[in-house]
Amino acid sequence: MAMKETQPIFHPRGNQSKTEYFFLEDSSPFSVKPPSFWFEGGEMLLTHTTSCSSEVRRKRGMKLVVEIVDAHDLLPRDGEGSASPFVEVDFENQRSRTTTVPKNLNPVWNQKLLFNFDQAKNHHHQTIEVCIYHERRQISSRAFLGRARIPCSTVVKKGEEVYQTFQLEKKRFFSSIKGEVGLKIYLSSETEPSSPAPSSSPPPPSSPPPSSENRNLIHNPSIPLPISEVPVSNILNSSPSITRVSLIEKSSSPIPEAESPRSSVEEPKEEIKEPVEVRVEANPHIYKYQVLQQPAISVEKGPQGISSTMHQANPDIHPSPQDDYNLKEMDPQLGERWPGGGVYGGRGWMSGERFATTYDLVEQMYYLYVRVVKAKDLPPGALTGSCDPYVEVKLGNYKGRTRHFEKKMNPEWNQVFAFSKDRIQSSSLEVFVKDKEMVGRDDYLGRVVFDMNEVPTRVPPDSPLAPQWYRLEDRRGEGKVRGNIMLAVWLGTQADEAFSEAWHSDAASVHGEGVSSIRSKVYVSPKLWYLRVNVIEAQDIQPNDRSRVPEVFVKAQVGSQVLRSKICPTRTTNPLWNEDLVFVAAEPFEDQLVLTVEDRVHPSKDDVLGRVSMPLTAFEKRLDHRPVHSTWFHLEKFGFGTLEADRRKELKFSSRIHVRVCLEGGYHVLDESTMYISDQRPTARQLWKQPIGILEVGILGAQGLLPMKMKDSRGSTDAYCVARYGQKWVRTRTIIDTFSPKWNEQYTWEVYDPCTVITLGVFDNCHLGGAEKLNGGGAVRDSRIGKVRIRLSTLESHRIYIHSYPLLVLQPTGVKKMGELQLAIRFTSLSLANMIYAYGHPLLPKMHYLHPLTVNQVDSLRYQAMNIVATRLGRAEPPLRKEVVEYMLDVDSHMWSMRRSKANFFRIMSLLSGVITMSRWFGNVCHWKNPITSVLVHILFLILIWYPELILPTIFLYMFLIGIWNYRFRPRHPPHMDTKLSWAEAVQPDELDEEFDTFPTSRSQDRVYMRYDRLRSVAGRIQTVVGDLATQGERFQSLLSWRDPRATSLFIMFCLCTALVLYMTPFRAVALVAGLYMLRHPRFRSKLPSIPNNFFKRLPPRTDSLL
Repeated sequence: MAMKETQPIFHPRGNQSKTEYFFLEDSSPFSVKPPSFWFEGGEMLLTHTTSCSSEVRRKRGMKLVVEIVDAHDLLPRDGEGSASPFVEVDFENQRSRTTTVPKNLNPVWNQKLLFNFDQAKNHHHQTIEVCIYHERRQISSRAFLGRARIPCSTVVKKGEEVYQTFQLEKKRFFSSIKGEVGLKIYLSSETEPSSPAPSSSPPPPSSPPPSSENRNLIHNPSIPLPISEVPVSNILNSSPSITRVSLIEKSSSPIPEAESPRSSVEEPKEEIKEPVEVRVEANPHIYKYQVLQQPAISVEKGPQGISSTMHQANPDIHPSPQDDYNLKEMDPQLGERWPGGGVYGGRGWMSGERFATTYDLVEQMYYLYVRVVKAKDLPPGALTGSCDPYVEVKLGNYKGRTRHFEKKMNPEWNQVFAFSKDRIQSSSLEVFVKDKEMVGRDDYLGRVVFDMNEVPTRVPPDSPLAPQWYRLEDRRGEGKVRGNIMLAVWLGTQADEAFSEAWHSDAASVHGEGVSSIRSKVYVSPKLWYLRVNVIEAQDIQPNDRSRVPEVFVKAQVGSQVLRSKICPTRTTNPLWNEDLVFVAAEPFEDQLVLTVEDRVHPSKDDVLGRVSMPLTAFEKRLDHRPVHSTWFHLEKFGFGTLEADRRKELKFSSRIHVRVCLEGGYHVLDESTMYISDQRPTARQLWKQPIGILEVGILGAQGLLPMKMKDSRGSTDAYCVARYGQKWVRTRTIIDTFSPKWNEQYTWEVYDPCTVITLGVFDNCHLGGAEKLNGGGAVRDSRIGKVRIRLSTLESHRIYIHSYPLLVLQPTGVKKMGELQLAIRFTSLSLANMIYAYGHPLLPKMHYLHPLTVNQVDSLRYQAMNIVATRLGRAEPPLRKEVVEYMLDVDSHMWSMRRSKANFFRIMSLLSGVITMSRWFGNVCHWKNPITSVLVHILFLILIWYPELILPTIFLYMFLIGIWNYRFRPRHPPHMDTKLSWAEAVQPDELDEEFDTFPTSRSQDRVYMRYDRLRSVAGRIQTVVGDLATQGERFQSLLSWRDPRATSLFIMFCLCTALVLYMTPFRAVALVAGLYMLRHPRFRSKLPSIPNNFFKRLPPRTDSLL
């Protein structure tokens, strides 16, 4: 006998506190009457009666099964970039819904909804409407996410169903909807066949069959329906009986078995089978507005003779990849104290006497520092008479070694070694002085031993520990030998000044040039200037061919930057241009300005008529728009001889050029996109304002990094982090061969504008040698792991943000998570008045608005500035390589990308969704969808008509209240890379291949043709939209242009009558009549378009004149 849905009968007895449902399905010759429940003495009593039925296999109607599988790429609606969707299905006034999946744009339900389906009716023209909503639990409402309508003609029988995805549709034209829903729809009989039981242990007659259908539970709203875990075996019997069931609260603890009145059942030792989820329907007739959400019920099957248990079952929701892209909060111990309780006892750092006072945004990391300064009076070798000394510092299994000097008795090293406290395995530190030998073992000269318990501690801002002279000991430490060495040994943290330049024990495998490339470093971008060259005119230009008048233009060059002026429109020997050419120059000025006057002899040939070279230091620096004095320069004839006498003769009469050159200090030289600019100050320091805040960033570490190269036949990653804000670049040290590096380095920047962005990137160091990149390739380049941008204006002042940011990289195969970057950020405001002033100040210096640069100039100059910054930083030690700088500055952000175009389009649609929502709300008010709202709007309208001076205050008060209301939903953490907003998950493989293509293209001709055709199709849609906008504008213009004489006559007569009426009627009366007409009840509305709309659409556009 299986379980079937029935209506329970409740009998209150005593103190009724719990109510339980049991649903029985008739699949045997027996039928069960609805059981009766009551409570007595804290126990639940159940009575039921079974009887034989003669109509067991009577004909029943079919069931329409709509299996809601999942949905993809839904539109976020909760204000935090996510949604809590549920699905509601409507079929013939029967409405049912699924459970709500919180905070998921790719939900998975796997729930089945059942509806009555009468085969006697003709359903060929009916549809099944599947709607997805976002549940707003705070205000008990929902937001529409999209719908799909499936015709009943496509419904198949059970066994023929397949998984199908349906694109979500919008209810209205201007709705902003995206995503798709996956469904299975089929017809099934009302009684589902039970799954066969294993042959080894046949099920008892009373065990319920397994089922997987998700059916809604309908209950009386006045009666609570808690789902408790109660045993249900031995409930169904062939004769009326009373079964006593203990009432058990819903809990995670094991459920005790019910005591049977007949006999006690011993629990067998065999393994209990997995639970089988049974979902039942309480009412076969489900109509609109009758469905209340009810959890599913699962039945755990046990062996024969063991009672089953009914309890609440959670829906099987698979984790979405989007969850792995979210920001994660962290709770590390920042600025922790010195470790308490010495390992070996004694004084100093081992006993935890003091605590760190700096680096409060990172976890304190403790190091043993050894500074080897110099040595003196070293003994010479027995054979050579001199020595080649070097120092070896040994701590347990770790050894550090200085460079050696040849034939030097008093060497100076001044080298620092750092040993991590976590890796200290010895209680003593040994410093050896050895003599390097070309053949054989190196000679031992002496050593110094330090007890770790006696090492002092030093924390900035304490003064550096002064080095001391130590006498060398023999190998056994029994006596002194010749020679002295100057050392300083102390315990400190990563805040120590010696941290960045120290040799670290965790990088012991790196030697040679790789040692310098693993150290942390702070870089400063070169100071960039705009060089403006105003080419005015030239005089006495003599062409090489005296029989023709020259076509002259000027070519200017600064380093690798080359610009050309236009060809003088008039052919003359005294050409006039008056044209500005702008370059980017960096201090210190290493290049010169070279001006060349050339003659266009042939489209493919230019003759050089003269040139002049000038150093950039000779030009005036301008801070504002005041004019600069112009200067005449003599042109040297190109290819002229080097004889000094001939040169003096030539200069007596030579061509000359008139130019005005200056270095612009009032501009900010853009070396990054203005969308995420990190600095807005002008070049000239005299124009800088006072800083308004301090930005402190603690780079804690990374976790879950992927292998970037092969080392010793295994994957490896040598990661370092780069942060850029303003002119200051920082680079952490490289952590060797780990997927979870810990940097714990803290840096500080001065903030001059809050509306700026800090960029942090993680890279794999490929210049350490001994490794092979995973993707092969030619030149060795540091591999990009990921990037994070944080806008300072989204941070609250004086608050510490500690989060783990996903490192997302877009690759030709799609978006990929490379790991997570752990950061601690604090923005401190120095002055509230300066902060408020900054929000009212222009974003860029005033010269960008008084004498703005063209769009083409800005793009070209930004590219040149990027190259200069990358070149200069690449010359530092250790170098910040070009690929790193280009990735941090987004050098390719201006390139065409279908993915970016889609993302920007949907950004615009999301902006318009607010206006569309307001218009939709106003339409509902006008159509009286909610009478109470419409009445309130009428009252407000009448008040504003009677007191028009309240209109503006009401608008601003309304915006104030909206802002206060949205304060509850404000973001709790900084924004990060959004794959949905970037349209990175739904991008096609060919679109990614196009985005990663070089410029000009390197793909095959057929593929380029295909992409060109695709671009034409997209441009055709844009062309259609632009044409529709132009059509509406031309119709508006044709109102008074007499293009349609009858329409213009009607319109001007209407204008005349309207003017007369408005002259004689008070404005309040006109506004009142017009407002009441717009808000009139639907009973007084027509479903046909209005007269003004019909008149406007009949106006003639100019489309008929297009070819």
